[in-house]
Formats: sequence, structure tokens, C-alpha cells
Amino acid sequence: MTHTPARTAPASAAGPVRTDGWAFLREAVRDLRTTGAVAPSGQALARSLTDPVRARSPRPLAVLEAGAGTGAVTRALLSRLPRGSRLDVVEANPRFTARLDHLVDTAPAARHTRVTVHQALVEDLATDRRYDVVVSGLPLTNFTPEQVERIMARYLDLLHPGGTLSYFAYLGTRRARTLFASRAEARRHAAVDEIMTAYQHRYATGRWTVLANLPPAHVWELRRPETPADRVRPLATPLGVPRAQGDGVLW
Repeated sequence: MTHTPARTAPASAAGPVRTDGWAFLREAVRDLRTTGAVAPSGQALARSLTDPVRARSPRPLAVLEAGAGTGAVTRALLSRLPRGSRLDVVEANPRFTARLDHLVDTAPAARHTRVTVHQALVEDLATDRRYDVVVSGLPLTNFTPEQVERIMARYLDLLHPGGTLSYFAYLGTRRARTLFASRAEARRHAAVDEIMTAYQHRYATGRWTVLANLPPAHVWELRRPETPADRVRPLATPLGVPRAQGDGVLW
């Protein structure tokens, strides 16, 4: 287990979930655009985002988490990664990275995984490593279309051929911005939606709805083609088809 030095966070008797929630809310007040929400990902959303890791077990995996926040999804990854795996955690906010370092230092599950916390933007991450799974916690609909293009291109570049990207999008954000935001903001959101729709049509293998989250969210899984010569294929899993059973909605 490795981590970037000289960053620590105090332990709290209130427990990680409550203190993470307050930390997340403070950062949302500072800058909601880059934080993306007023609360960290719930357990149901974290499980859904990390399902590609469970699906590829039990062999050791190389996994990248981008936009880790206070570590809600990081904890789920650590509990699911097979022994001997590698996890690179990327977070730009220095206050969040301090908490992530503390999490890595204290989580029992991290003892069997090589974990590195990087304080960086994912598009600026200096690495030649390729990953089996990339899990994104970034609030893509809050970014400019140019930023989203760079991030998505970087994600696909970081994946092994056949590797999986999972990411989420909150429900109703475009409608809310259309109703309450400026026209320029609504146009920006619509342009980002167009970019993401193009990636979904080309690479998606499934989408699930997680209602037990604040706010509710869709989770998308995209797969990098096995070879550059692979033709674009239709979705391997029809949208809304659940992983196990039910109506495609996860609680």
C-alpha cells in the first residue's frame, strides 16, 4: 500500500459516514460545480458503480477511481477488489485527498491492495498504466463540453482493450437547468448531454437506475473495444435491463 505523503485527516467518533457527509457539504458550499452534489454517493450507488469489479473477480485487477471525493466509492472498491489488486485513486480537491489518505491508512481491506492516492485532475494524471476498470465519480454535467471531451477520451485511453468504464449521472439535472438556470447554462448542459449520448451509443453495455441515492442517479457502463478495428456495435445489454432481476431500478 502506498500513498502520497504529508496529508492526514483526524479520526472522529461520529464515524466515517457522518463526517464524510459534513465534509462533502462544506466543499459543496465552497464550489458546487466541481463537487457536484451536496452529499457523497450512497451505498446503493457505490455498489452499482463498482459492480464491474465484482464481475471480473477473482483475478487481481488494476482499477482507477477518478473524482473520489470523501471515499464512499473507494470503500466499496476496497471491499470488492481481489487480493493483489492495484487501486489508483485520483482526486483534485486537497481537503478530500487528505481524507482519502487517512482512509487508505486505516481501512483493513487496503492491506491486501496496492493503493495510491493522487492529487490531480484525471486528464493530467501522469501514468503509462492501463486499467481493467475505471470508476468515475466526476460530476460531468457540471463541466464544459470541452472538459467532458478531454475526460472521456482520457478514460478510454486509460482502459485496457475490453476494459469497463462506469460512471453516474443524476436524474433530472437537464430539466432543472432548463427551468431554473440561465439560457447559457442550459445550452452548456445540452451540449454535454449530446457528447455523453454519443459515447453511450457507441460504447455502452448497460444502464441502471439507482433511486436509493441523494439525488437518484443512472449508472452507465461503457466498454473500450477489444481492438481498434472493432466496428461500433449496438448496446450489448438493452437499456433498463437489470443485472439480476427486477425492473432495472436498484434500491
